Amino acid sequence: MSKKIAISQSNYIPWKGYFDMINMVDEFVFYDDVQYTNQDWRNRNKIKTQKGPEWLSVPVGKDINRLICEVQIEDHSWQKKHWGKILHNYRTTPYFKEYKELFEEIYINKIWTNLSELNQHIIKKISIDILGITTKFNDSRNFNLSGEKEKRYIPIIKELDGVEYISGPSAKNYLTEEMLEEDGIKLKWLDYSDYREYNQQFPPFRHDVSILDLIFNEGHNAKKYMMSFE
Repeated sequence: MSKKIAISQSNYIPWKGYFDMINMVDEFVFYDDVQYTNQDWRNRNKIKTQKGPEWLSVPVGKDINRLICEVQIEDHSWQKKHWGKILHNYRTTPYFKEYKELFEEIYINKIWTNLSELNQHIIKKISIDILGITTKFNDSRNFNLSGEKEKRYIPIIKELDGVEYISGPSAKNYLTEEMLEEDGIKLKWLDYSDYREYNQQFPPFRHDVSILDLIFNEGHNAKKYMMSFE
């Protein structure tokens, strides 16, 4: 069966566009056996507060000589701190109580020692248990990858019988339609410009925050403010 595929590095509590990408494909592959980058989305994201957007960062050190899947978390005090900030800023939102137990399980009831495992767990939890996404998840470590860095993902797409590859606009720095056409794969770029505003607290409205903001403010209506569930 020919399929739509997306491949992406795991992010910490990603924004809604990340989940739209997942929902648009048949199989989503976490691409975590690549270089870890500092000051990126791998270990941090934003929430909305009364004082404006605030970064929540998982402390993992500044060493860049490691892959994302190798990044260990040694300081665990961040878990209660992050949950405390989420609780403080979202406890009055309409749907916080509905999802409080699910996120307490993540932040309070388990100690995380690996960044990739943390990110992938949260992403799957939100995708399946909250958004009802049925996309299959996979991991690039399950494939034999070699060759040029920019083309390592092509064997994954081919092995999964993919005929269409979905990518976010940031990949335009290194990815072209011609690169995929050589292997009979169609490239589709995501356009995030048409997102509608929802009932967000602490104006002015911001799109560039974690999906937690949309979930706590809109709950089961969250999918109405995403682009792939219509």
